Amino acid sequence: MSVANAIFNGARLRCPACGQGRLFRAYLKPVDLCASCGERLGHIRADDGPAWLAILIVGHVVLGALFATEMRLGWPLWLSISVWSFSAIVLTLLLLPVCKGIFIGALWAMQAPGSEIE
Repeated sequence: MSVANAIFNGARLRCPACGQGRLFRAYLKPVDLCASCGERLGHIRADDGPAWLAILIVGHVVLGALFATEMRLGWPLWLSISVWSFSAIVLTLLLLPVCKGIFIGALWAMQAPGSEIE
């Protein structure tokens, strides 16, 4: 399987090997074995990469939206802080599993350090 397909499957929260089985058994906890193909996934360590990617994406989206609304609407400070803080937290929590799936798919496909069985 190509690296691009493994990354795409990971982003869909599916097994990077077969694209069928679920990648996570809990919010960010990978399954030990794929239920469909039996591929071992629990040993792959994505470490800080997914958090870095999620914060990078959220920072650009939220700051762009913040600047656009401040220039056009001029919200009061309390409203702006409330809306954009909440938005940043929610977007980060929504993106973290997707970003972790991307990293697990890439690590699995490239057989990178951290993806080998110990």
